[in-house]
Amino acid sequence: MVKAIVPDLSAMGRPVSLTSLVARAWRRALSVFSPQSPYRIGDAVVGDDPFRGRREGVVVFLQGTSAGVDTAQGVFFYDHRQLKRLD
Repeated sequence: MVKAIVPDLSAMGRPVSLTSLVARAWRRALSVFSPQSPYRIGDAVVGDDPFRGRREGVVVFLQGTSAGVDTAQGVFFYDHRQLKRLD
């Protein structure tokens, strides 16, 4: 069946202001200099923490400098400085 009404294409997009473009570019420029974890999701790592012990697992969560490691005992969150890659 053919529709008799055609949607207005101008309503599908959202107008972009110059201020929002400049703000987005500024946030992207600042994010380059923020600390980030050297690990990626799916990397096999060993988390060594004096309070939680040594646990092997896979990185499943990254946010800033912290990483969530999925182990056999559950998911543990470590600072990226407490992690080492598995050989």
